[in-house]
Amino acid sequence: MKLGVFTVLFANKSFEEMLDHVKTSGLDAVEIGTGCYPGNAHCPLDELLEDEQKRHDYLEAVTSRGLSISAFSCHGNPLTPDKEFAEESDTVLRKTIKLASLLGVPVVNAFSGTAGDSDEAKQPNWPVVPWPAEYNDVLTWQWENKLIPYWKEIGELAKQHNVKIGIELHGGFLVHTPYTMLKLREATNDAIGANFDPSHMWWQGIDPVAAIKILGAAGAIHHFHAKDTYIDQDNVNMYGLTDMQPYGQVRTRAWTFRSVGCGHGLQEWSNMMSTLRMYNYDYVVSIEHEDPIMSIEEGFARAVKNLNDVLIHNSAGEMWWA
Repeated sequence: MKLGVFTVLFANKSFEEMLDHVKTSGLDAVEIGTGCYPGNAHCPLDELLEDEQKRHDYLEAVTSRGLSISAFSCHGNPLTPDKEFAEESDTVLRKTIKLASLLGVPVVNAFSGTAGDSDEAKQPNWPVVPWPAEYNDVLTWQWENKLIPYWKEIGELAKQHNVKIGIELHGGFLVHTPYTMLKLREATNDAIGANFDPSHMWWQGIDPVAAIKILGAAGAIHHFHAKDTYIDQDNVNMYGLTDMQPYGQVRTRAWTFRSVGCGHGLQEWSNMMSTLRMYNYDYVVSIEHEDPIMSIEEGFARAVKNLNDVLIHNSAGEMWWA
């Protein structure tokens, strides 16, 4: 397994400055945003698509430092009733799949998206309870008329370009649990899988190790985000796990994103790394920093240190003792 970082946290650095910083930090890979929510600070998408020499120079800047690109990420909402953002999300995703294919990047990360409650809707609608019955009706309509048709098409496009799609299981979007991931994968193809982020499992009350087993058994983990979550049970008792307070209100929030090891102990992180290997994930663990009480550099350094202590870098080889 290799250690990488989602480079949006270094958006204030130039492309080559960012690569130098990642290399000197002892990492192996970079995950680079190409647009939508992550922005494209380190990836001029259109320029690279249009110019073979620029693509060559871009990839050379990465590989000459002994690094690789684990994924391109373009998290957006291609299903939203906001037509302008839906079109942007779709266009960037399609372009990113093409660029990934041209540069030999195996994974494109994204969100599944969330539709409205009808074709006349103005905002996304995320049903989370089956009753009153109209919530379930909305969910069925979204899956049958928006989610599955869209990702069937994108799944085929990804297959044609020999690229995998890593959908991040994130609350607020229709695919946010192992069940919804596998349900979409069954309705589309095996190019569709998960960008597994344990932080979103914890706040939904899902054990990440168990979720890795579920998805790993199906070969459905295409990429991995390393981000932690701290659960404040006193605040959960007040606000519940679907807490809508802004992320900055750390004192009262039910849960808060943290750097690796600051929400759950290294034993739990070690268990996740071991389970990933047991289910044949031998790819990049990509650090994502969204810790509101720790600087970018301190949170990043903490994650690097803690993950290096638990990451399984090499294959086991033969059982020499048995």
